[in-house]
Amino acid sequence: MLELRAIDVAYGHAQVLHGVSLSLARGEMAFVVGRNGAGKTTLLKTIAGFLAPSRGTIELDGVPVQGVRAEVLARKGVRFVNQDKRVFADLSVRDNMELAAHACGEPLERAVERLVGLYPKFSGFLDKKAGNLSGGQREILLIGRALVGEPRLLLIDEPTEGLAAIVIEDVFRILNSMKHSISSIIVEQNLSVVARLADRVFTMKEGRIDREIDDPARIADSAALEACL
Repeated sequence: MLELRAIDVAYGHAQVLHGVSLSLARGEMAFVVGRNGAGKTTLLKTIAGFLAPSRGTIELDGVPVQGVRAEVLARKGVRFVNQDKRVFADLSVRDNMELAAHACGEPLERAVERLVGLYPKFSGFLDKKAGNLSGGQREILLIGRALVGEPRLLLIDEPTEGLAAIVIEDVFRILNSMKHSISSIIVEQNLSVVARLADRVFTMKEGRIDREIDDPARIADSAALEACL
């Protein structure tokens, strides 16, 4: 459902992505791993429409979308969850969901019900200011917002970064519940999470896809994944 062919991306005169090609099947959960500065976030932002490639093509269900603005792609069902865990801090959890629901034309009750289904503890503080949530709860809220309107493609940047182990398991459970129902590309440094969830793994080095791993046995071996970095 997603196809990138020979994508180049630059910030000014500094080229960051070099001839990146990858494909994602419908319902597949792919992970992108690599050292800091490898170009992982730039890749997600390019797919999401925040950056325009200088060369190459991006197709979503066979339709070219390279250079299409992020807000247009969001209406087409491409959702990006940034790694900064930034929510509307002065608004309640419910109000955060209402903004997403209104933009997608989804009833608020349905959006809130889905969020509580992901993380039942939210039922107790829907009226709590989102800025007072823990980092893990903000991440789950952002994923819940991204799922409003039943997206076609979910792009998540570093969902477990900086989280305590117990919260990482909450995020893992939520991502696992999405497998095979939503196509997704996730940048993640926690290779234990990658090994347990990935259908496919892309390793990046210096702005290039270094290798693609789709063998379940190799993916399940986090030590082997570490050796690929």
